[in-house]
Amino acid sequence: MKKSIAIQCIVLVAGGFLIAKEAGIVYHDQPFIQDYSEKVPLARELDGARMMKVRADRNGRILVLSDKGLLQVHEGWLKPDRLHRPLADMQIRDFDVHQGQFVYLTDEAALSNAWAGRFLVRHKRPDAAQLAMGAEFDFLVAAGERVTLVHGQNTTLELPIGDSINQLTFDPSRRHFLMLAGSTLWRVTSDGDKAAVFRHEKMNCLGLMDDALLIGTSDGCLRLDPVSFEQRSGIETKLPCTEIRSITPIGDKTWFGTPRGAFAVNADGAIDYYASKRWLVDDGVVDIAAGPGGSVLVLSQTGLSIIHFEPMTLAQKAEHFDRLTRQRHIRYGFNSAFVMSEPGEKSTGTLIDEDNDGLWTSMYLAGELFRYAATRSDEALRNCYESFEAMERLTEITPMAGFPARSFDRAGYQVADKSRWQPASDAHWVWKATTSSDEIVGHFFAYAIFAEIVPDRAWRDRAVTLIDAIMDHIVRNDWYLVDYDGKPTLWGRWHPEYVNQFPRQVGDRRLNSVEIIAFLQTAWHFTGKDLYREKAFELFEKHGYLDNIMIPIWEIGHVPGVDLATEWNHSDDELAFLSYWNLYRYAFNEELRERYRQAIEGHWQIERPERNPLWNFIYADTGAEQFDLVESIWTLKQFPLDLIGWDIRNSSRSDLAFLEPNFRQQSTAEVLPPDERPMSKHNGNAFRLDGGAGGRYEFSGDVYLLPYWMGRYLGIIRP
Repeated sequence: MKKSIAIQCIVLVAGGFLIAKEAGIVYHDQPFIQDYSEKVPLARELDGARMMKVRADRNGRILVLSDKGLLQVHEGWLKPDRLHRPLADMQIRDFDVHQGQFVYLTDEAALSNAWAGRFLVRHKRPDAAQLAMGAEFDFLVAAGERVTLVHGQNTTLELPIGDSINQLTFDPSRRHFLMLAGSTLWRVTSDGDKAAVFRHEKMNCLGLMDDALLIGTSDGCLRLDPVSFEQRSGIETKLPCTEIRSITPIGDKTWFGTPRGAFAVNADGAIDYYASKRWLVDDGVVDIAAGPGGSVLVLSQTGLSIIHFEPMTLAQKAEHFDRLTRQRHIRYGFNSAFVMSEPGEKSTGTLIDEDNDGLWTSMYLAGELFRYAATRSDEALRNCYESFEAMERLTEITPMAGFPARSFDRAGYQVADKSRWQPASDAHWVWKATTSSDEIVGHFFAYAIFAEIVPDRAWRDRAVTLIDAIMDHIVRNDWYLVDYDGKPTLWGRWHPEYVNQFPRQVGDRRLNSVEIIAFLQTAWHFTGKDLYREKAFELFEKHGYLDNIMIPIWEIGHVPGVDLATEWNHSDDELAFLSYWNLYRYAFNEELRERYRQAIEGHWQIERPERNPLWNFIYADTGAEQFDLVESIWTLKQFPLDLIGWDIRNSSRSDLAFLEPNFRQQSTAEVLPPDERPMSKHNGNAFRLDGGAGGRYEFSGDVYLLPYWMGRYLGIIRP
């Protein structure tokens, strides 16, 4: 959602981690308002019912009016409401809330169960369809092309309108009724005077604010003076959807219902967009109302969505993602994919392998290592050991020394890419071949942090042994990952002939140089073997790898005829920044460290529009004084609690400033909040407007946990 990104940044006087000292600012974790959705679909026995209206009373009861009667929320479903038996026998045409209590309109009367049941007024309009309560207990009833104003038991006044009536409402500040009928807005006073006060084609609904009257049309929103009814400005069209079906002011926001979801306009004009199954049962919004406990009720064609707003800290949000990950994403210690056969139905989900099990697990493991360092949590340490052993076995299970598999599994459970699976020495297990540079980046990133943080020397030594074994494999095999067939894998290549074949504008030349030097420095730092340092300087002096690292990132661009240079590769951003962590920390000398800092800063500058906290915090590790802390916290706050890959569409929105197609695939002037865009890992394009996994894939919490706990580890975020 587009909320203000202003946060509390406090200057440190003393203490704290190195980065907090150097940067001079930290974020002190304070509660913010976190939104999330509770989706209540229509019970199966009511399929096909037409939804009409939703309201909540002062007791927190939620009722929905449908063409099959009143419905209530019960055990996660919308089901028939039978709480008051007499109501179940009545033909309820409309209902509303008056003085916090439900008031019902039937074919015979307006009545309520509140006020000791004394309010029951017969309106003499058997075709009554709509109700609007007045200041006291007077009310307006719409039926066909006529309205009836009712005062007390016997005082009624019929007013012909001449058009079908869309909406009735009462303006308590000016003590008159308003009515939309066809292309005319009518005002009806308490003594029965009616007047046409505004005309416009395609009017659908109206909403009352303190200082304005809003008219929703099929082409946008009109703003009228609430007294003179003069139009204040042109029609507002810079909205997520211009076909407005309902307008409801709630608190300091104004909510709009459309056929493409709901959106709220804040007091500062910023828009929060709620669409897709991340937020709504379906996008065809019928009605919106204030709900219990500050929630917002969004009624759609097939059910009800309750948008909750609750205070939460970043730490509490991390606890949520930790539970999600531990409950549904741990497989043999891997941070694994969770796939559902039915969209959003977690009971149909299963854990599967992916090509990058090692990389995704390394990112989860690193987050848990940072968590342990910041909190000394025994649970976090157990998680670290469990995931480390899974990664360790990736190297142990293959017959080639120092060659990690992509994944492993029990034999007989592979459903895709069976040709890539190889038998292990234990016939009960198989391992996946064709390991890529992505995996190696993850191994070096996680093992280095593991070797620095875990308290037990024996465990640290195991990580160093793996660093040494993988590095030795690459050096022995002339800068290649050599697979079971004796051939280099497609993407495990750092040999100068491969790297330097690319023009400077192709990102792989720079990236692969960054990776291999980061690997060699890490191996030298932890093993002390001079061979690794010597090999690194050989790559510097004979093959120009330092020059490759220093290629300005803004030179990367399209190169005709080169497949790897058709568009910006966002996976390469992930591999580069994870490698920067090791490249900078384990530099052979201070002169190199400063060169690396310049290279990292250049890459960070071009990534700043994405507001990615992981990139920002890795850059902060270089001692940067400016690393976009405010933008990082904004992203963490806006991260959705629901990590299911729902299909999302933003390209049709009218409120976005679109850019011309470009190499970096930046579609809009500003990045959308994470809770409005398609779900992705850090290797995805943050400016992708449309996409999803059909609701059948749930992402793991490491996408949030790694940057959050890195921020805690570096002292950038403080509890």
